[in-house]
Amino acid sequence: MQDKVLIVTGALGALGKVVAEVAQSRGARIAGIDHAPSRSSATPESIEIGGVDLSDAAQAKTAVEMAAKHFGRVDALVNIAGGFAFETIGDGDIKTWQRMYALNVLTALNTSRAALPHLAASRAGRIVNIGAMSALQAGSGMGPYAASKAGVHRLTEALASEWKGKVTVNAVLPSIIDTTANRADMPKADFSKWVMPQELAEVILFLASEAASGITGALIPVSGRV
Repeated sequence: MQDKVLIVTGALGALGKVVAEVAQSRGARIAGIDHAPSRSSATPESIEIGGVDLSDAAQAKTAVEMAAKHFGRVDALVNIAGGFAFETIGDGDIKTWQRMYALNVLTALNTSRAALPHLAASRAGRIVNIGAMSALQAGSGMGPYAASKAGVHRLTEALASEWKGKVTVNAVLPSIIDTTANRADMPKADFSKWVMPQELAEVILFLASEAASGITGALIPVSGRV
Protein backbone atom coordinates (compact mmCIF):
# COMPACT_ATOMS: atom_id res chain seq x y z
CA MET A 1 0.00 0.00 0.00
CA GLN A 2 2.99 2.31 0.24
CA ASP A 3 2.22 5.57 -1.65
CA LYS A 4 -0.91 4.08 -3.26
CA VAL A 5 -3.83 6.50 -3.67
CA LEU A 6 -7.11 4.93 -2.57
CA ILE A 7 -10.58 6.38 -2.85
CA VAL A 8 -12.80 4.93 -0.12
CA THR A 9 -16.52 5.66 -0.33
CA GLY A 10 -18.56 5.50 2.85
CA ALA A 11 -15.29 6.46 4.51
CA LEU A 12 -16.90 7.84 7.65
CA GLY A 13 -18.88 4.66 8.36
CA ALA A 14 -17.86 1.75 10.57
CA LEU A 15 -16.14 -0.30 7.85
CA GLY A 16 -14.90 2.65 5.81
CA LYS A 17 -13.04 4.14 8.77
CA VAL A 18 -11.26 0.86 9.47
CA VAL A 19 -10.27 0.33 5.83
CA ALA A 20 -8.93 3.88 5.62
CA GLU A 21 -7.02 3.59 8.90
CA VAL A 22 -5.40 0.27 8.03
CA ALA A 23 -4.47 1.47 4.54
CA GLN A 24 -2.94 4.66 5.92
CA SER A 25 -0.96 2.68 8.48
CA ARG A 26 0.63 0.90 5.52
CA GLY A 27 1.59 4.07 3.72
CA ALA A 28 -1.43 4.66 1.50
CA ARG A 29 -2.94 8.06 0.84
CA ILE A 30 -6.71 8.20 1.25
CA ALA A 31 -9.49 10.18 -0.36
CA GLY A 32 -12.55 9.52 1.77
CA ILE A 33 -15.93 10.27 0.18
CA ASP A 34 -19.09 10.23 2.24
CA HIS A 35 -22.64 11.54 2.37
CA ALA A 36 -21.92 12.94 5.84
CA PRO A 37 -20.16 16.30 6.14
CA SER A 38 -16.37 16.33 6.11
CA ARG A 39 -14.83 16.54 9.58
CA SER A 40 -11.17 17.19 8.85
CA SER A 41 -8.98 19.37 6.66
CA ALA A 42 -7.06 18.06 3.68
CA THR A 43 -3.42 17.03 4.12
CA PRO A 44 -0.85 15.55 1.72
CA GLU A 45 -1.84 12.11 3.07
CA SER A 46 -5.63 12.41 3.12
CA ILE A 47 -8.67 14.35 2.02
CA GLU A 48 -12.28 14.02 3.17
CA ILE A 49 -14.92 14.93 0.62
CA GLY A 50 -18.23 15.13 2.45
CA GLY A 51 -21.82 15.90 1.62
CA VAL A 52 -21.75 13.78 -1.55
CA ASP A 53 -24.73 11.84 -2.90
CA LEU A 54 -22.98 9.13 -4.90
CA SER A 55 -26.27 7.92 -6.34
CA ASP A 56 -26.08 11.10 -8.43
CA ALA A 57 -23.62 10.61 -11.29
CA ALA A 58 -22.60 14.26 -11.48
CA GLN A 59 -21.79 14.45 -7.76
CA ALA A 60 -19.82 11.20 -7.95
CA LYS A 61 -17.75 12.50 -10.86
CA THR A 62 -17.05 15.80 -9.10
CA ALA A 63 -15.89 14.01 -5.94
CA VAL A 64 -13.61 11.63 -7.85
CA GLU A 65 -12.09 14.52 -9.81
CA MET A 66 -11.43 16.37 -6.54
CA ALA A 67 -9.58 13.32 -5.21
CA ALA A 68 -7.59 12.87 -8.41
CA LYS A 69 -6.64 16.55 -8.48
CA HIS A 70 -5.54 16.52 -4.84
CA PHE A 71 -3.22 13.52 -5.23
CA GLY A 72 -2.43 13.66 -8.95
CA ARG A 73 -3.71 10.13 -9.58
CA VAL A 74 -5.95 7.32 -8.32
CA ASP A 75 -4.72 3.73 -7.91
CA ALA A 76 -7.67 2.00 -6.27
CA LEU A 77 -11.35 2.52 -5.51
CA VAL A 78 -13.09 0.80 -2.60
CA ASN A 79 -16.87 1.10 -2.92
CA ILE A 80 -18.18 0.79 0.64
CA ALA A 81 -21.02 3.35 0.55
CA GLY A 82 -24.40 1.63 0.81
CA GLY A 83 -27.42 0.93 2.95
CA PHE A 84 -29.58 -1.80 4.46
CA ALA A 85 -33.30 -2.36 4.87
CA PHE A 86 -35.21 -5.32 6.29
CA GLU A 87 -38.68 -5.50 4.80
CA THR A 88 -40.93 -8.29 3.56
CA ILE A 89 -42.15 -8.07 0.00
CA GLY A 90 -45.87 -8.33 0.70
CA ASP A 91 -45.90 -5.75 3.48
CA GLY A 92 -43.20 -3.49 2.11
CA ASP A 93 -42.98 -0.41 -0.06
CA ILE A 94 -41.63 -0.21 -3.61
CA LYS A 95 -39.71 2.87 -2.48
CA THR A 96 -37.52 0.62 -0.32
CA TRP A 97 -36.45 -1.29 -3.43
CA GLN A 98 -35.67 1.96 -5.19
CA ARG A 99 -33.70 3.24 -2.20
CA MET A 100 -31.66 0.04 -1.92
CA TYR A 101 -30.86 0.14 -5.63
CA ALA A 102 -29.76 3.77 -5.36
CA LEU A 103 -27.66 3.25 -2.22
CA ASN A 104 -25.99 -0.02 -3.19
CA VAL A 105 -25.89 -0.25 -6.97
CA LEU A 106 -25.88 3.33 -8.23
CA THR A 107 -23.26 4.51 -5.73
CA ALA A 108 -20.84 1.80 -6.88
CA LEU A 109 -21.72 2.26 -10.55
CA ASN A 110 -21.39 6.05 -10.60
CA THR A 111 -18.14 6.14 -8.63
CA SER A 112 -16.61 3.35 -10.70
CA ARG A 113 -17.51 5.04 -13.99
CA ALA A 114 -15.96 8.28 -12.77
CA ALA A 115 -12.80 6.60 -11.49
CA LEU A 116 -12.11 4.16 -14.34
CA PRO A 117 -10.14 6.57 -16.57
CA HIS A 118 -7.85 7.37 -13.64
CA LEU A 119 -7.54 3.73 -12.60
CA ALA A 120 -6.67 2.66 -16.14
CA ALA A 121 -3.85 5.21 -16.13
CA SER A 122 -2.40 3.59 -13.00
CA ARG A 123 -0.09 0.64 -13.51
CA ALA A 124 -2.15 -1.29 -10.97
CA GLY A 125 -5.74 0.00 -11.07
CA ARG A 126 -8.12 -1.75 -8.69
CA ILE A 127 -11.82 -1.65 -7.80
CA VAL A 128 -13.13 -3.50 -4.77
CA ASN A 129 -16.90 -3.61 -4.22
CA ILE A 130 -18.89 -4.70 -1.19
CA GLY A 131 -21.45 -7.37 -2.00
CA ALA A 132 -23.20 -9.62 0.51
CA MET A 133 -23.45 -13.31 1.28
CA SER A 134 -27.18 -12.79 1.82
CA ALA A 135 -27.47 -11.92 -1.88
CA LEU A 136 -26.52 -15.49 -2.76
CA GLN A 137 -29.75 -16.77 -1.21
CA ALA A 138 -32.19 -14.24 0.19
CA GLY A 139 -34.31 -15.06 3.21
CA SER A 140 -37.56 -13.51 4.40
CA GLY A 141 -37.30 -9.74 4.73
CA MET A 142 -34.06 -9.59 2.77
CA GLY A 143 -35.56 -9.09 -0.69
CA PRO A 144 -34.79 -5.40 -1.35
CA TYR A 145 -31.30 -5.53 0.14
CA ALA A 146 -30.31 -8.87 -1.37
CA ALA A 147 -31.58 -7.90 -4.82
CA SER A 148 -29.52 -4.71 -4.75
CA LYS A 149 -26.39 -6.52 -3.60
CA ALA A 150 -26.92 -9.13 -6.30
CA GLY A 151 -26.79 -6.16 -8.65
CA VAL A 152 -23.42 -5.24 -7.17
CA HIS A 153 -22.21 -8.79 -7.87
CA ARG A 154 -23.26 -8.60 -11.52
CA LEU A 155 -21.79 -5.09 -11.83
CA THR A 156 -18.49 -6.45 -10.54
CA GLU A 157 -18.43 -9.27 -13.07
CA ALA A 158 -19.39 -7.04 -16.01
CA LEU A 159 -16.79 -4.38 -15.16
CA ALA A 160 -14.12 -7.04 -14.69
CA SER A 161 -14.83 -8.42 -18.15
CA GLU A 162 -15.00 -5.03 -19.84
CA TRP A 163 -11.78 -3.71 -18.25
CA LYS A 164 -9.74 -6.92 -18.14
CA GLY A 165 -6.06 -6.19 -18.61
CA LYS A 166 -6.51 -2.57 -17.51
CA VAL A 167 -8.27 -2.59 -14.11
CA THR A 168 -9.07 -5.49 -11.81
CA VAL A 169 -12.57 -5.52 -10.34
CA ASN A 170 -13.54 -7.79 -7.46
CA ALA A 171 -16.07 -7.93 -4.64
CA VAL A 172 -16.04 -9.16 -1.08
CA LEU A 173 -19.23 -10.80 0.20
CA PRO A 174 -19.36 -10.42 3.98
CA SER A 175 -21.77 -12.14 6.30
CA ILE A 176 -22.97 -9.88 9.12
CA ILE A 177 -20.31 -7.31 10.01
CA ASP A 178 -19.63 -6.85 13.71
CA THR A 179 -20.49 -3.18 14.21
CA THR A 180 -22.09 -1.24 17.05
CA ALA A 181 -25.21 -0.63 14.94
CA ASN A 182 -25.62 -4.30 14.03
CA ARG A 183 -25.22 -5.36 17.66
CA ALA A 184 -27.92 -2.89 18.68
CA ASP A 185 -30.25 -4.17 15.94
CA MET A 186 -29.63 -7.85 16.76
CA PRO A 187 -28.82 -8.01 20.50
CA LYS A 188 -29.55 -11.74 20.83
CA ALA A 189 -27.26 -12.82 17.99
CA ASP A 190 -23.99 -14.72 18.45
CA PHE A 191 -21.52 -11.93 17.72
CA SER A 192 -18.60 -14.36 17.73
CA LYS A 193 -19.77 -15.67 14.34
CA TRP A 194 -19.80 -12.26 12.69
CA VAL A 195 -16.97 -10.85 10.57
CA MET A 196 -14.86 -8.15 12.21
CA PRO A 197 -14.30 -4.94 10.22
CA GLN A 198 -10.55 -5.49 10.57
CA GLU A 199 -10.84 -8.97 9.02
CA LEU A 200 -12.81 -7.62 6.10
CA ALA A 201 -10.38 -4.73 5.67
CA GLU A 202 -7.50 -7.19 5.26
CA VAL A 203 -9.26 -8.93 2.36
CA ILE A 204 -10.26 -5.63 0.76
CA LEU A 205 -6.75 -4.23 0.93
CA PHE A 206 -5.25 -7.42 -0.44
CA LEU A 207 -7.54 -7.14 -3.48
CA ALA A 208 -6.49 -3.49 -3.80
CA SER A 209 -2.80 -4.39 -3.73
CA GLU A 210 -0.32 -5.29 -6.46
CA ALA A 211 -0.22 -8.84 -5.08
CA ALA A 212 -3.77 -9.37 -6.37
CA SER A 213 -2.91 -8.54 -9.98
CA GLY A 214 -4.07 -11.99 -11.17
CA ILE A 215 -7.53 -11.79 -9.59
CA THR A 216 -10.46 -10.14 -11.34
CA GLY A 217 -14.18 -10.82 -11.49
CA ALA A 218 -14.04 -12.70 -8.18
CA LEU A 219 -16.84 -12.71 -5.60
CA ILE A 220 -15.16 -13.64 -2.34
CA PRO A 221 -17.26 -14.66 0.69
CA VAL A 222 -15.91 -13.44 4.03
CA SER A 223 -17.72 -15.20 6.85
CA GLY A 224 -15.67 -14.13 9.84
CA ARG A 225 -14.11 -15.94 12.78
CA VAL A 226 -14.06 -19.74 12.89
